[in-house]
Amino acid sequence: MELKQKGSEANVGGFKQLMVTMKWTTAADFDLAAAYEGKDGKKGLAYFGELGNLNAFPFMQLSGDEGVGDTGGDNEEVMRITKLDDMKYVWILCWDYGKVQEGSPARFEDSDVSLSVMDDKGTAHNVTLDTGDMGNVALLATIDNSSPIGVKLINTSKAGTLKGLKNLQQLVDIIER
Repeated sequence: MELKQKGSEANVGGFKQLMVTMKWTTAADFDLAAAYEGKDGKKGLAYFGELGNLNAFPFMQLSGDEGVGDTGGDNEEVMRITKLDDMKYVWILCWDYGKVQEGSPARFEDSDVSLSVMDDKGTAHNVTLDTGDMGNVALLATIDNSSPIGVKLINTSKAGTLKGLKNLQQLVDIIER
């Protein structure tokens, strides 16, 4: 299923695991990350500096860090999510590491970043970044588990600008605006 436009969504229903894969060949140090809010209000971030844990909360883990030093080629980062029971929201993010450090705009328009979310039934949901916004952080997709009806995957496609990765609140501000 293709989620090409901002606001498009898919019901991903009940699943045991999700695998979020971000790929790019552009010579840029893009990073896959997931910010989350638990049903208890607890917030956090799984990213290259805190890979996460599959066997305890937040039940998500990043594979590692690719494209370091703006290396082009077959770059791929994978985030596995094994349980969403205690999550209200998971926000799938991508940032351009070098540009975040500088506080300058990223190279999203000139990149080939692609995102795929696959459930344990083998259904892939491809999310296309659909924003003209300038920034160095892109909120690609939202996994919304706030409804009793089931889990939704939404193409959120919005961007914002960070200067450094020290302040998680700045990231939250981008997500919530």
